[in-house]
Formats: sequence, C-alpha cells, structure tokens
Amino acid sequence: MADKPKKAPLPPPGLDTPVTFLKGCGPFLAQRLAVLGLTQVGDLLFHLPTRYEDRRQVVRLGDWLDGTEALFRGRITAAEMRLAPRRSLKLVVEDASGAAVLRMFQFHQQQQQALQRGRWVQGFGVGRVTRDGLSFAHPEWEVADTPDALVVPDTLTPIYPATQGLTQARLRSLIDAALALAAKTPGFLRAVPGLSAPDTLTALQALHRPAEAQAAEVLAQRAHPAQRRLIDEELLAHQISLRWVRQQLQRRPALVVADFAGAQQALLARLPFSLTGAQQRVLGDIAADLAQPRPMLRLVQGDVGSGKTLVAAAAMVAMVRAGFQAALMAPTELLAEQHLINFRQWLTPLGIEVRLLSGRLRKPERDATQAALLDGSVGVTIGTHALFQDSVRFLRLGLIVVDEQHRFGVQQRLSLRDKGPEGQATHQLIMSATPIPRTLAQSLYADLDISTIDELPPGRTPVKTVAIVNTRREDVLARIGEVCAAGRQAYWVCTLVEVSEQLSAQAAEETAALLREELPHLRVGLVHGRMKADDKDAQMRAFKDGRTQLLVATTVIEVGVDVPNASIMIIENPERLGLSQLHQLRGRVGRGAVESQCVLLYQAPLSESAQARLTALRNSNDGFVIAQTDLDLRGPGELLGRRQTGVVGMKIADPVRDAERIPPLQALADRLLDTQPAMARGLIRRWVGDFERYGEV
Repeated sequence: MADKPKKAPLPPPGLDTPVTFLKGCGPFLAQRLAVLGLTQVGDLLFHLPTRYEDRRQVVRLGDWLDGTEALFRGRITAAEMRLAPRRSLKLVVEDASGAAVLRMFQFHQQQQQALQRGRWVQGFGVGRVTRDGLSFAHPEWEVADTPDALVVPDTLTPIYPATQGLTQARLRSLIDAALALAAKTPGFLRAVPGLSAPDTLTALQALHRPAEAQAAEVLAQRAHPAQRRLIDEELLAHQISLRWVRQQLQRRPALVVADFAGAQQALLARLPFSLTGAQQRVLGDIAADLAQPRPMLRLVQGDVGSGKTLVAAAAMVAMVRAGFQAALMAPTELLAEQHLINFRQWLTPLGIEVRLLSGRLRKPERDATQAALLDGSVGVTIGTHALFQDSVRFLRLGLIVVDEQHRFGVQQRLSLRDKGPEGQATHQLIMSATPIPRTLAQSLYADLDISTIDELPPGRTPVKTVAIVNTRREDVLARIGEVCAAGRQAYWVCTLVEVSEQLSAQAAEETAALLREELPHLRVGLVHGRMKADDKDAQMRAFKDGRTQLLVATTVIEVGVDVPNASIMIIENPERLGLSQLHQLRGRVGRGAVESQCVLLYQAPLSESAQARLTALRNSNDGFVIAQTDLDLRGPGELLGRRQTGVVGMKIADPVRDAERIPPLQALADRLLDTQPAMARGLIRRWVGDFERYGEV
C-alpha cells in the first residue's frame, strides 16, 4: 500500500492570518470573534479594553467589606447541586479568616466535577453580606488542587467588549497570543517616523496589561502616554487612507473648463433672482477647480434651502458648454424627478437637453436614453444610483454631482473615477444638506476640498419652532385644521424609541387612522419605510400635487420632495431624535412665502439632554449651529448616523475630542505617502483595514 502523501506544513501564524491559527480558537470561537469584527490575529491587538479591574491582591474573606469587588481564595468545604427555584451549584469556601457562599447559575457537568470538596478556588466578584453570610453570585473563577497553583495577576485585568459565547478569560488568552506574535513581527516593530514614544507594541502592551495601580484612573481619563501614542497613530492612519483615495482619484488628468464665468452668466441671466454672496464664493471655488487639469473633488455643504442645487447647475452648464456631459445622482427616484423639473426649467432655454434615467423608466425609454448618453446628444442626465451601473456609459462625461453626501462613501467616489473618457477622470461635486462642523469635517472628508454655503437667499421666512406637551394635542389638531382650511398643507411625523421599520410603520398607520377620525374633513396621506417604492412615490406625489392635505410619515421624509405649500409640521416625541435629524425634518416646511411652524409635541417629563436639544432647536434655524450643538451633546456617531464607518468606527481616537491633534498629522500623512508608501499602506491596513478593498475598486 502506497504511503499517503504528507501534508505540507502550515505556515507559522502571523498578524495577517485568520484567528483560527491561534491555539484553542476553533470555528465556533472564530464565529463569535467575527461578531466583534475580529477575523485576523492582528485585529485582536486593537480590540482595546473598556475598563480595568484590580485583581493583584487576595482579600481575606473575614476582612471583606459588603458590596466591594475584589479577588478571593479559599478551599471548597461543601458543594451542593440544587434544581429549585432554579438550577444552581452552591459552594462553601473557607480561608483562615472566615467563609463565604458561592452560587453558580451557569455551568456544565465538567465544571461541576472540577468544583469538588477539598479543591482550592480563586475568584473575582462582588461580595455581599446576606443571611447566609458573605455571598458571591456567579463570580469569575478558577480551580486547582493546591493554593500555590493559583496565580495572582501582577497587572491590572482588562475587561473587553465581548459577545455571547465569548468569555473574558478566553479573550485575554487570545490577545496575549496576538501580543506575543506582534513582538516577533519585524514590520510591526518598525518605528513610525513623526510619532513620539512609546512605540506601537509597547503602547499596546501598556493598554492590554497596565502594571501600575494608578493606570486605571489615568486610562479612564484618556491621559496615558500609551493612549496618546495610539490615538495619534489611528488618526494618522485615517488621514493617510483618505489622502490615498484622493491620490488615486487624481492620478489621471481631467477635462479643463475655461469659460466658467460665461456659462454662469448665461444661466443667471434667465433667472428671476440673484446669487447670495456665499453662492458666488463657492462658484469661485468650483471655477478654480475646473480650470485645472486634475479632477475636482469638492464637497459643497449648506443648510436646507441655501441654494446648493443652483450652484451645481452652474457647474453643469459650464461643463456642457465646454463640450462635455454632466450627471446628477439623487438618493431617491422622487428627488431625481424633482431635480429633473428644476433643471429643465433652468437649462432647456440654454439649448441643453436634460434627461432622466431611473428604474421607473420602461425598457424602450431606458434604451433610448442610454443610446443618447453614448452618442453625446444628452448634455445633462439626472438619476439615482442606477445611473452609474457598469451598463450605463457616456460619450464624454466630465462632471458627476452627487446629492446627499452622507449616503455616499469613499469607495463609491473611487468607483466613479472611470466613468469619463478613456484616460481621463471625471470631476466630482458632492452636495450635503447635513452641515458638518469644521472639527469633524477635517477628519471625515480629508479626501475632499470643502466649500460652505452659510447664507440663505433673501425672502425665506424662518420656521418658527415651538415645543408643546402632548397633553395639549387638541390644540395642535385645531391648529392643523385652521392651516388646512386656509389652503395650506401639513406634515405629521411619527417617531419611535426602537429603530424598527416594522414598528415605525405600525405607529404611522395607527396615527394616520386616528387623525382621519379626529380630522374627518381632511384628506390624510401616509408614508413609511415598509411601503413599496411605487406606493410611497404615489403618496408623496399626491401630497406634492395638493390632493392630500395632511401627510403622516416616519422619518423617511428627512430627505424628501419640495412642497412649498406645506407650512406646518408636527413632530411627535421629538425627544427621541437627534438635533440634526430634527433640523432636517423641520427643513421640509418653510419653503414658501408663508410663515411656517414646526411643533415639537413632546412627552413629559423630559430628560436634561432632551431639554437641551429641544431648546437649541427652538433658539436657532442655523444648521451649522445645530450640528455643532448636536456634536457637543451626542457625539459624531449620532450626528452622522452609522453610515460613516470611517470615523465613527475608530478604535481609540475621537475626531471631536482629539481635533487639535489632527492638523500636524495631516502634514505627516502627506509626507509618509510621498516618502514611505509601504509604511503608509501598512498603517492603513493596521487601523482602517480597507486598503485592499479601496485598491480593488
């Protein structure tokens, strides 16, 4: 019988290998680790503790203070299994000073067999004095035959973010193994020029296994030198990753637009209003960008109604007059259709054909539009994400405008670079109605130039915002009746504590049914996230056309259509939403000449934080003031939503708290990309983990 071929030896595990290469980490444990985003050995290094426990000294049972948490050790003198009132294991443990009762509620047969009379147990937990004496409920424990076999830690014990089926002890063991591998990895040990001591490995060791007693307090204040070093490295890695994206986008030349001023003048000459100073300033930025032979990468942020779309239209006219095509991508089909109406009104008199490309088009219309894009006869195209599918091709696409940046990330920006003529990149103009404070923008949008429209056009009447307790609901209903009787329209926004499409839909449906009973003379529409797209669009169109007077909606209308006749919005339970989201919702009214109202129908009593948010909203209509207040009150995760994974997902840094550290790191990021690209790529891989994904786009 022939010998079986020998299996090739497995390569030694490294920081880039899967966690299953570590001893004791099988498929089930790997699955649990993946829930926490830990798939490679190196990921474990940056899974940092949330707090620390001091287990460096055993406290005698007889000296225990009620309610304190500490390390104990004793011999098991009794072990009793109980089935009622719930399955538990009761142990009596003694040392020279006294005794304690341990109750275990989660254990398997092997553990029960290990906890036998005569053995020694060492545990950590909160001891409480009860009628049974000193008692511990399911402490963390280990058992041995002799007290000498039980080891007292010589460092603080880290407590990590965990998940079901993954114990702290197992996490600590795996992280110890990862630290040991890091100490043998040459690339990991290389110093990062420009960052102060300690080095990365020493800093990580200090955070995972802090030795000094005072470290816990210093670490809690984010003041430890090891933390400062890793914060700087993480901020640097994110700056490098975004600057690398910018480099990739600007490697190709772009089309040059020479006569921007002429195009701008041709558009404005046909409009019944003039630009604000802020719009003129931003158009100057765009003109300077388009005059360069490299692609524009500019974010234009401005409050609701500040005139961002007109700025985009001027850029698109300039592009078409220079002989190229332009396209605008909107987040929804309804918004795309709204843009289509505006752009045709502005551009058709200039001889520019504007077409819509969306999933709602029938195949013959879609085929005809795609053929027109390919032969160059269509100058401006409006559409949704479908506009940039591989099957949609342009003859000479020079400019892409993206509406609502917060739904669009760096990977998508990279994916659009190849839509232009061969060998040339497209210019990108990105618009956002979610103002981002400067401190956050310099971290979040390091790959973009930023222009801000911080001025509203004259004639817009500010929305008057009032907060009313929901016990005065009858007064609010009477006000809606008055407004609608006068020929205007109203929104009623439902919110829920739990973010659930199903529950939100149910709440909206119940509210709509109730309002139809309470206001039988009004036509009430309904929009929520679980409706089919066609049904949702039909309801929004009915409201826009004035066929319904009151629209009940969930927060799906945060980014919605322009209905100038809507002059009042009721937001139910506004205390459940963030300031920026409330401000976005409020922006749905106040679009006509009539004074508009936003009624915050809250439920008492309000928490201190909710009071602060509602007061800020009543006191200001400035989106930038609102955004900064929201940032101060709730942090970047709540302001941006979880879409912005690049910043909100930071492991140790905080772009707001650490804002003053960012400017010098931006210069260092540029220097490393230019002089040490391999190290720059390594830092992206270490902290961001998206380098390969960026490269594949």
